[in-house]
Amino acid sequence: MTASTTTNSGDSEAKANKNSTSSSLNQKVLGSRRFSNYWWATVVSIGGIGFFLAGLSSYLQVNLIPFAEPTQLVFVPQGIAIGFYGIAGLLLALYLWGTILLDVGGGYNEFDKEKGEFCIFRWGFPGKNRRIEIKAPLQDIQAVRLEIKEGLNPRRELYLRVKGRRNIPLTRVGQPLSITKLENDGAELARFLAVPLEGL
Repeated sequence: MTASTTTNSGDSEAKANKNSTSSSLNQKVLGSRRFSNYWWATVVSIGGIGFFLAGLSSYLQVNLIPFAEPTQLVFVPQGIAIGFYGIAGLLLALYLWGTILLDVGGGYNEFDKEKGEFCIFRWGFPGKNRRIEIKAPLQDIQAVRLEIKEGLNPRRELYLRVKGRRNIPLTRVGQPLSITKLENDGAELARFLAVPLEGL
């Protein structure tokens, strides 16, 4: 999360007060291009290829995996089952690499005091929702809201409460932020917008 300001390089007082004089705040939102997705896409790809080659070797009776002997598998039912798992793994890997390539969920939150508006932008799946963009006046923002729910499926999310709209999510989808970072981000945004911070 970064605040962009216009200051003179030699003006120490302006640097000290940059939070109060900043005119825009830009937050980059991490989407599908995070390490965990790269990791799982790679693991699933390797597993899917291995299972598929094992099933194909069982059918062709040609060893396509140098470090194993899949030709010893009986094609019905073992080879068919392994081949099916391989195809399923490859399809899942294709989906994971696709979301990474498209950066689904990635985008930014921009708050501009000079223009008097904010813009929430996210990349979606191909189609009419490929570009998801919400714009509204800053004066419509009533509060910044934190929602923290612990348990087996924890939720740690930051929302904008906007007049006449549903709560607008600001945080990334999938991997929850730490509570400390969520609170710091919420406090910084509420301070910048001069609105209450709810949910603490």
